[in-house]
Amino acid sequence: MDPALLKQREDFKRKAIANPVVEKRARRDEDKPSKSKKDKSEKKEKKEKKNESSTFNYKTASTTAQVGFAVLAKIVKYMKDRHHRGDTHGLTLEEVLDETKQLDISAKLKTWLASEALLNNPKIQMVSEGKFTFKPPYHVPNRKALLRLLERHDTMGLGGILYDDIEESMSNAAKAVKSLADKSCIIEVIRPVDKKKVLFFNDQKSVWKIDKDFVSFWRTVAVDNMDEGKIEDYLQRHNITSMKDAPVAAKDALQKRRKLKTKPRTFKRHNEHIEHLFEYDPDMKTK
Repeated sequence: MDPALLKQREDFKRKAIANPVVEKRARRDEDKPSKSKKDKSEKKEKKEKKNESSTFNYKTASTTAQVGFAVLAKIVKYMKDRHHRGDTHGLTLEEVLDETKQLDISAKLKTWLASEALLNNPKIQMVSEGKFTFKPPYHVPNRKALLRLLERHDTMGLGGILYDDIEESMSNAAKAVKSLADKSCIIEVIRPVDKKKVLFFNDQKSVWKIDKDFVSFWRTVAVDNMDEGKIEDYLQRHNITSMKDAPVAAKDALQKRRKLKTKPRTFKRHNEHIEHLFEYDPDMKTK
């Protein structure tokens, strides 16, 4: 290689090193995040935060939240046991924590229990300032109260009562229900939807004594695919005239509808004052 060219190359390098130049690279428009994309990402983050706050999952919750709900569940169970023992007087939060041996919880958790958790729990009620008791679904202290409750529900047409609610409301619920069922005072029905037991009042006044022969005849007659007309024909063929005088409202209504006559519709007429000008005269000759 030519030594003159090599010398020029070395001179150029020395000048470049002596005068360093930092060139600022211009940012492309494509690299800049657009405003619409930024807004979309912010909205998505807000939506995710909102969903996380609205749906609480006990399994994925923090340790503090799990401890708080464990303490609350223990308090509710203890208050329920107190109610079943007959202790209905109110207790303060400190007394409840003392009896459940949970005095070592944090002050923040105590504040949450007193101001939010116990007040909003459907199974706990505040009887006085700062005192809480268990809130049963129904007030049934004994077997007679249970029977009166079921009778009132039957009279008012409210239906039956879940056995789970009765078991939660009174002590020895199984013994009381069995005693009433043995005396035919109540009827136990298993709900097919969720297999839960429902209790109904058995009104003895509505129980009629019917002859066994009549019951057997009634059960042998199948009327699943028969309407009123076929049943009436069947009774007439067997010389049974009990349905002859029975009014048939549907047939009378249909006959009345058929007899109604439609009135002729009247239309508004115009230019009646010159109607005679358009009459046709056969004797008129054209000029």
